[in-house]
Amino acid sequence: MTSSITAEPDLESGSAPRGRVRQLLDKHWYAWAMVLPTVLVLGVLVIAPLLQGIYQSFTNLNESNNRDVVCTKTLGGGQECVDNPDGAHWVGLHNYVELLTGGHGNFWMLFVNTVVWTASCVALHYLVGLGLAVLLNRNFRGRSLYRVLLIVPWAVPAFVSAFAWKFLFNPRFGIINSTLSGIGLDPVDWFNHRWTAMFAAIVTNVWLGVPFMMVALLGGLQSIPADLYEAAEMDGATPWQRFRHVTLPGLRPVSSTVVLLGTIWTFNMFPIIFFVTGGEPAGETEILVTGAFRAAFEGLRNYSLAATYGVLILSMLIVYAGIYRRILSKKGEVW
Repeated sequence: MTSSITAEPDLESGSAPRGRVRQLLDKHWYAWAMVLPTVLVLGVLVIAPLLQGIYQSFTNLNESNNRDVVCTKTLGGGQECVDNPDGAHWVGLHNYVELLTGGHGNFWMLFVNTVVWTASCVALHYLVGLGLAVLLNRNFRGRSLYRVLLIVPWAVPAFVSAFAWKFLFNPRFGIINSTLSGIGLDPVDWFNHRWTAMFAAIVTNVWLGVPFMMVALLGGLQSIPADLYEAAEMDGATPWQRFRHVTLPGLRPVSSTVVLLGTIWTFNMFPIIFFVTGGEPAGETEILVTGAFRAAFEGLRNYSLAATYGVLILSMLIVYAGIYRRILSKKGEVW
């Protein structure tokens, strides 16, 4: 005689996941409570504006059609409001097509300026910062004083530094042209030519950005074990060989992080270009972020075009960060 046993369905299987979630909440309620304010702040200050900007980039929103209702005064002194027939509406990819094909402004010139600006500044930030970090990593008299003095530019607000350097590069009264005249060279009209104006902006930003790079790399240098240098010296390595085979590999984790951060910050460095060159001559030194600003706040304020600039800038930086991370991963870096 064969008996069969039929398994009864587990009526509580559906509630198992809910039970686990409740258990996690009960066990880690304090952690969730600490994280919740951060999530709310990010949602209100970052995610919501980002989503709104992405949406606006697909509309024709500007200063003249940003109101859904139009109100007019009546003869009796009252007010009559009707729906705005010319209000902002969905236009799809029209803004992107117009921007990328030159229908609005000169996007590709701004893109080239941004790439030149970012690459030059980050390269000089790293090279000058590394040189200063190597010097300050040595023991010499007055090292602490030099550290403080070299960090001062980092403490000065960017717009203050921009005004100071703009005065230094002033064609008529600037110290730089006075120095050139004093050594027998012709003064330069810095802001009358595209690349001399860009050079002035790059110098200003290098002065501002080197302290951060120097401090970060100095911390990286101090984390390299001294035993490695001693072993290399005992093996007969020259100072250059020790720098190349010990210092640079030891700085790789720090370097990869600060170069990425420096690229993102410099790509979006608005005040230096805006206050030092002002886009002169004739807008030839504008970068993407200043182009977005002028679209939003000058002339007929085209909010949708400014939002399109913002989405494209964000997309470029996301692609750059992804490629950068992929390259580091291939080299065995954990990032």
